[in-house]
Amino acid sequence: MHRIELARRPDLMSARDLDGAVGREVRVHGAVQRIRRLSWGAFVVLRRHDGLLQCVVAAGVEAADLDALREGQYVRVTGEVRQASLKDASISPRNVEVHASSIECLLDPVEPLRIDLTKKVLDLHIDTNLDNRPVSLRHPVERARLRISEGLGRAFREYHSAQGFTEIRTPKICFAGAEGGANIFKVQYFDREAFLAQSPQFYKQMGVAVFERVFEVGPVFRAEPHQTSRHINEYTSLDLEMGFIDSFHDVMAMEIGYLRAAMGLLASEYAPELEMLEADLPEVPAALPSVRLEEAHEIAGSMSGQDFSGEPDLDPEEERLLCEHSLREWGSEFLFVTHFPSSKRPFYTMDDPERPGETLSFDLLFRGLEITTGGQRIHGYQEQAAKLMAFGLDPAGFESYLMAHRAGLPPHGGLAIGLERLTARILRVENIRLACMFPRDVKRLVP
Repeated sequence: MHRIELARRPDLMSARDLDGAVGREVRVHGAVQRIRRLSWGAFVVLRRHDGLLQCVVAAGVEAADLDALREGQYVRVTGEVRQASLKDASISPRNVEVHASSIECLLDPVEPLRIDLTKKVLDLHIDTNLDNRPVSLRHPVERARLRISEGLGRAFREYHSAQGFTEIRTPKICFAGAEGGANIFKVQYFDREAFLAQSPQFYKQMGVAVFERVFEVGPVFRAEPHQTSRHINEYTSLDLEMGFIDSFHDVMAMEIGYLRAAMGLLASEYAPELEMLEADLPEVPAALPSVRLEEAHEIAGSMSGQDFSGEPDLDPEEERLLCEHSLREWGSEFLFVTHFPSSKRPFYTMDDPERPGETLSFDLLFRGLEITTGGQRIHGYQEQAAKLMAFGLDPAGFESYLMAHRAGLPPHGGLAIGLERLTARILRVENIRLACMFPRDVKRLVP
């Protein structure tokens, strides 16, 4: 018998650790990203968990056969940390490098890499990129996009936890679709039919009576046969629901707070990725402009010469025009659009008592794309049962959902942010599949 002691492995050093270790011997590991051979040895750039690190390898270093060293190998390097002798913009902002005293090869790939990861930017057709995702994701730019996505999810958790929210986990196999309609995946659940969750909506509302404020970061599924740059069939939704609101404006204000916190976190802790991606973070004012759908149609119509009046939703061209208008006239890259018609919003959305046929709901537009949908929910049992019937649905089929209403729910509302869409717009990536690790669309089920 032997004991495993709690100890920090010396080769699990972060970039910050290395910056503070000048003059010390360290052990680091990684995959060989690229090699620049010179007469005296080579510069070897390692791809690590936290970015790229340059190692200086002199000829004759212990166990280092420079002729056998090649891209894609996994290695462990021991050496002294020194100030970088030659600043490499591609691995900025590294200020240090490791002067190797020994190199150990941990694994040699059985085949050459299918993609040239040494290029500054992958010049690939998107299908080639996605077909080879297990390899293409290793490129620093592809990795950096996912890091920004991770930062947005992290900020969502941290900000709402600080605001008194409780993180919950809701089922993804459900008895009914929260959004209704045909865009729902059916699954065989033993001896009955079930559905993949379009949203955690029902469970968020139930959670409001338990925790008052709840949030979740998780997958949702939409069986929409779209083949566009703005749709995927499984995406990550940043969901929240909050009780005891005065109006749906409270939900909108909470989103402003999150966005301000998220941009601050990205700027402070994800600067290397933002620099690599040449990303420009948006400013998020303490107050964002908001217009009703009717006014939004008028603005887009005046800019395009088209008549959008009476349309129940915004089309992609309107979203683009409205964002241009908001930035030009109000200095904001974000714009709330409110009061969508009852027929266009789910059955749990509260109608505006002062404007029959319109809902207390909103979308948030950002850089030409809708990234959020939210609003106030119906909290009274009779009102919710009546709305279900108005939508042609039998309340008896929503027994467990309505149980929460019969037992009593406080006035509440919430929202859902599409993580991939938000990431793509921050990075100005036109296809949201590039902001997803392994996207799923109507034609893609692997890798």
